[in-house]
Amino acid sequence: MAATWDNLIAGKSGIDNITLFDASDMEVKFAGEVKGFEPTDYIDRKNVRRMDRFAQLAVAAGYQAVQNSNLQIDNRNQDEIGVFVGSGIGGLTTLFEQAKVLVEKGPDRVSPFLAPMMIADIAAAQISIALEVKGPNMCHTSACSSGSDAIGAGYEFIKHGDAQVMIAGGAESIINPLGITAFSSLKALSTRNDAPQKASRPFDKDRDGFIVSEGAVVLILESEEHALNRGATIMAEIIGYGATADSFHITQPLENGEGAVRAMQMAMKRSGVKPEEIDYINAHGTSTPLNDAMETKAIKAAFGEHARKVPISSTKSMTGHLIGCAGAIEPAFCIMAIINGVIPPTINYENPDPECDLDYVPNVARKAELNTVLTNSFGFGGHNSVLILRRYVEA
Repeated sequence: MAATWDNLIAGKSGIDNITLFDASDMEVKFAGEVKGFEPTDYIDRKNVRRMDRFAQLAVAAGYQAVQNSNLQIDNRNQDEIGVFVGSGIGGLTTLFEQAKVLVEKGPDRVSPFLAPMMIADIAAAQISIALEVKGPNMCHTSACSSGSDAIGAGYEFIKHGDAQVMIAGGAESIINPLGITAFSSLKALSTRNDAPQKASRPFDKDRDGFIVSEGAVVLILESEEHALNRGATIMAEIIGYGATADSFHITQPLENGEGAVRAMQMAMKRSGVKPEEIDYINAHGTSTPLNDAMETKAIKAAFGEHARKVPISSTKSMTGHLIGCAGAIEPAFCIMAIINGVIPPTINYENPDPECDLDYVPNVARKAELNTVLTNSFGFGGHNSVLILRRYVEA
């Protein structure tokens, strides 16, 4: 995470030409890949072969999160620790590869592990098995809001006393011919093959679509009492979660952003925070014409006069869109922003759009004292999820 954060603050894009498969005949030839990932660093070789890449990434993230938090898991507490990991799509690479086997070699050659490798809940299940935790375990699937909803649900579980600790986040890996084509055929992706690192340009007038990326991010959520009792280093506090539906269209957001407005207002109301108390917004900011204009309108409606004062940035300008993991990596970036006192920039912002006229922290990171931040996640199907995080101060 440290290297990712350093690159983010430096305004360095992680987007490049696809190497996970031969994309030479694809309309879109670039994506955001996790470079240098070796699953056997975390998983034995036999199990690696029985796991889709998105689950491998999730297990690795789970191990790292537990290790970095110094959370000790044993038979005394494993029943009180749960796993919520969101994924918008699940094991699409395995499904794609095994569909080819079915067509080319027949049903007898299809892997018996196809079903458990492709289902979206298997990332949460594999983390639970690997870490030997026996609390609530499930997947949240709400398209690009999946990771945010998994974290929000984990927060609510702890808040209501249903668990002491939740291992929560998101995982996605769909950089394969089917995954890229699925979004390309919708005309949702940027086609700037000649300049991949310039392709994601949220809120810029010349934006032409998002970039498919992969990854897994897991946070350790726990009650304040539990964290203090075990001497944990508390990085930040989740204080609000809001989720709504547009009830409008399978892919297009409501033009006026009414569903997003309600989600932001819900999160602020539940956290007891006023709009003027929000110091930074990590925008959904996909770099698509419809989303960025909608989100700008929604922020104006939800924040009133403060909309023109609050800094906003889209880290997707550097990471691309991690689909079901986007709502997990962006809260993690918010935590790092609070701790380090710096706002990540929106890179590739070169030509202002009259419809997008707020402060998007263009191109260069900005130092700022951040106490309360808000992060937006919106997904196909009209899902809107918002988390509010705050600097932790021990009472």
